[in-house]
Order: sequence, then structure tokens, then C-alpha cells
Amino acid sequence: MREQYEVGRSEVSILPVQAGCPTVLGLPRLDELQQPPQLAFLGVPYGVPYTGSGPELPSAAAPAAFRAASLAFQPYYRNYDVDFEGDLFAGRALSLADAGDVMLLPGDHAGNLSRITGAISYLLDSGTVPIVLGGDHAVTIPVLRAYRGFRSLCVVQIDAHLDWRDEVNGVREGYSSPMRRASELPAVRAMLQVGLRGAGSGRAEEFAAARAWGSVLVPARVVHERGVAWVLERLPAADGYYVTIDADGIDPAFMPGVNAPAPGGLTYWQVFDLLCGVARRGRVVGIDLVELAPARDPSGVTLAHAVRLLLVAIGAMAHAGQFDET
Repeated sequence: MREQYEVGRSEVSILPVQAGCPTVLGLPRLDELQQPPQLAFLGVPYGVPYTGSGPELPSAAAPAAFRAASLAFQPYYRNYDVDFEGDLFAGRALSLADAGDVMLLPGDHAGNLSRITGAISYLLDSGTVPIVLGGDHAVTIPVLRAYRGFRSLCVVQIDAHLDWRDEVNGVREGYSSPMRRASELPAVRAMLQVGLRGAGSGRAEEFAAARAWGSVLVPARVVHERGVAWVLERLPAADGYYVTIDADGIDPAFMPGVNAPAPGGLTYWQVFDLLCGVARRGRVVGIDLVELAPARDPSGVTLAHAVRLLLVAIGAMAHAGQFDET
């Protein structure tokens, strides 16, 4: 087994990227740095079916596939960026690292969720913004639990599905429930859910419960008709913003390699403008990208899109001045 990080006397269940394996963008490993980085990628290779006996979901393979795909961007991602009209990082010398993967044990769902929370807490306590590579959407639940010390958090979800089920087959912490579980956390005071469309696990009662809680629901069709500026006008105020990107929130014409593709989704430019708009509104305290299914897109375009979206998220934070004081 690979060496695990240790913090004081408590063990943190993060496995560093193995020697000889690619890190995200060729970045240094977290354990190679003398000081905590400003941002760190953390893999959570977790995909758990509701049946309990079915095969592991393909999203469990996503972190490793993401790392491999990111190497195509390594030689030039700091060159002139046309979309940002300049340097991706706005001329700032940001420190980034690849933290590795959370150590997960087969069949230990509760323990795995606890390990994910512990790993995120470790990064947050170090002053590092986590960029989480899922995994299915269940990983967002333990990630958000690590933000218990925050006063006012708004969760911005880009997703085709509401994800407000209380339980499925008796499981309350699965990929259909992250927003429902998030609504129960004291730190989460607001939500903006963008890209909803079609029919999924959400029933009428879940939509009613989400609206009653106060979540701002924006169907994909409304984004197409009214524009991202209209959506951003409805972004709740908060001390910090956590962005969770379910890859099926983007139209499958652009990202076909997902667990649950749904037509009519968002475009690259709509997500670009959303990420930049959220970063301009306030501090982004964490990001995750979940529900990728690399095996379902042999072309690799889904992973290329995924890498670019997380680079855009970092660029949005940098151009909004989030790292000016560090």
C-alpha cells in the first residue's frame, strides 16, 4: 500500500499519486511541496450502485482517466488564452498540486464517506481550495460536510437532475441525494440548481421540497431562452460558493461520456459564463466534477472538455481576484 499523509497524530486517508503515474497537468504531488498550495486536485474514485450487488459505476475510473487526459494540456495551458483574453491565471503565480486519491475500501460505504470528509477537511485546514475529481455524485455529500465551519455557503449545481431524493432502496447518501443532504447542513444557506431537464429520479414531491427549502431552480431551457446573465441575477448572496458540476449538466453533444446523458443541456460557453459570474460574485471555496464515464466515450472529447472546464474554473477565480491577497 502506498504511503498515506499524516497530520499530527491523526491519519488522513489520501494516497499520493504513484511514482510513474501522471499527475493532473504534470503538477507536483502534494507531498512534494514545502508549503500548502492554493488549489489541489483530489481524486475520489467512487461509483456505488444502489442495488448493492451491481457492478461498480464507470465514474469510479474517472480520476485516473482525467489525469491521463490532462497531460495533453500540460505544454500550453499557460500560453495566451483566447477565452480569457490573456493568461489563464491573470498573470498570477498560483500554486497548484495533485493531492492523489482518497483511500476507499470496497463495501465500506459509511467509512468511505468519512474518509472523504477527512481528506477535504485536511485541505481546507491547510488553506487549500479543493478541486474534487469524482466519482459519482454521492461524493459531494461527504465533501460538503467538511465545510461545517463555514457560516454561509451557497451550493451552485450544474446538473440535468435535481438530486433531491431522500433515499433510494434505503440508501440516503447515494448519487440521487446530494442536494437533499446538502440542504440539511447548517453551513449551506442557499442553492442555485442550473441545467435541469427531462425526467430522472426526481418526482413532483422532490421538486416541491426543493422549492420549499428555497433552492433556486433553473431548467436548461430557461438558460437557453433567457441567458446566463438572467441566471446570475438570481444567484443568492453568500460568504462562499461551492460549485458542483455533474457532467450530464452539459449537453451530450459535447460530453457524451457520462453516466446519465440527457439531451438539451448546457453549452461550454454557458458554463464558462456561469463559472466566471459566480467567481465575480464571491469567493469560490471548492469545486467538484462528477459522473464522468470515460469508457462510454472512446473519442476522449468528454475528458478534454472536463479538463478545460476545471481550468476555466481556476481561471475564473484568478481573474476575479480571489488569490490577490495570497
